[in-house]
Amino acid sequence: MQTHFSPDQLQRASVQEADRILRACVHCGFCTATCPTYALLGDELDSPRGRIYLIKDMLEKDKPATAAITKHIDRCLSCLSCMTTCPSGVDYMHLIDQARVHVEKTAPRPWADRLTRHMLRTMMPYPLRFRLMVHAARLGAPVLSLFPGKLAQRLTTMARAAIAQPLKTPGPASLPGTFHPKDKAAPPALRVALLAGCVQPSLDPDINESTVRLLTQMGAEVTLPPGQGCCGALTHHLGDRDSAITQARRNVKAWWALHQKSTLDAVVITASGCGTTIKDYGHLLADDPTWAEPAAILAALACDVSEVIERLSRANPLPPMPDNHPGRALPVAYHSACSLQHGQKIRTLPQALLRAVGFTVSEPADPHLCCGSAGTYSLMQPELSGQLRQRKVDTLAATGAKVVAAGNMGCIKHIGQQAQTPVIHTVQLLDWACGGPRPPGLE
Repeated sequence: MQTHFSPDQLQRASVQEADRILRACVHCGFCTATCPTYALLGDELDSPRGRIYLIKDMLEKDKPATAAITKHIDRCLSCLSCMTTCPSGVDYMHLIDQARVHVEKTAPRPWADRLTRHMLRTMMPYPLRFRLMVHAARLGAPVLSLFPGKLAQRLTTMARAAIAQPLKTPGPASLPGTFHPKDKAAPPALRVALLAGCVQPSLDPDINESTVRLLTQMGAEVTLPPGQGCCGALTHHLGDRDSAITQARRNVKAWWALHQKSTLDAVVITASGCGTTIKDYGHLLADDPTWAEPAAILAALACDVSEVIERLSRANPLPPMPDNHPGRALPVAYHSACSLQHGQKIRTLPQALLRAVGFTVSEPADPHLCCGSAGTYSLMQPELSGQLRQRKVDTLAATGAKVVAAGNMGCIKHIGQQAQTPVIHTVQLLDWACGGPRPPGLE
């Protein structure tokens, strides 16, 4: 692809990056075949190739985002399926992130959009504010339908989601502290930091409890350091790069202090959407004179929980379930979260771990297509998100499985609102297989 940035524009590092990414695109169109929004809408501008043309024009001319450009950029799920498909290695993730920052700074959004986006980025990344937001949404749900307009529709969607997700009390594994290996006589097989998450402790704290229980049983020392918080993915995908950098810097500072005190072998993430962002901290903080190097080191240590379990299992293999275990040969449909299969390139490991302990695992048709959760996407684009969810629920149901496993809480809650079978985090099923409690929903 030819680009036409001016010499003055190319003095900026962000433009140099955009220029390099754009020039890698060869217009082949392979990405359109695996793009969820193109599959639904059939509009070239709602495909990666179409968005690349829009972004190129917007950045080259250094012009404010128009309403049309904003619409098509906002419709992108950032599922990154196009990057898995692309034969030319186009770095679409960093290009769409840069485009979102430009749109957020220049687009003349309607006030309802601005207010909704402000609420999401200032409430959801903070556990206490999130809980207050959920309670407020539930209280306001009965009257929201009485008001017309886009804001009322958005708030109604948020209220319905809040009603469908009961809040829970965060457990010990969501609070600062250190958990030692079950075998106290042996030195830790690994020392790891665990990201507690911002929303997960309130919606599903059992995920962290299962993670700590299983990792310590396998010989790891697990620490949740004070000072960590939201990974920054939510604000970054809303185009608020400054807030994302602030949140990333806070986590790096917390983990680096722990790493300096007691060398870490891994930073463990149980929500794959967070994992994709944290593994990119080296890029996000590349211009930070203080934290660029620590960020790159910690990003290299970042692991999805399935990666750490596999690493521990090399010396301490997961035992298969006994024949009388209620989970033995239980049919499980595995939903591969986009952030795990496309963002982190982890495609077969979780299924292999589930099979190793005795579950019968299948995958739905078109496993590469997004379920429509995508962070705040289900709240900002409810119609498209709902169509993608129904498609995913139908393909999962067609497997005949009795339970769905997934590695991202956003997907779990989103699919769970529609699915007729329980949707459980992979680590909870593995913990149950290895002696932990039966996951909620499988009673």
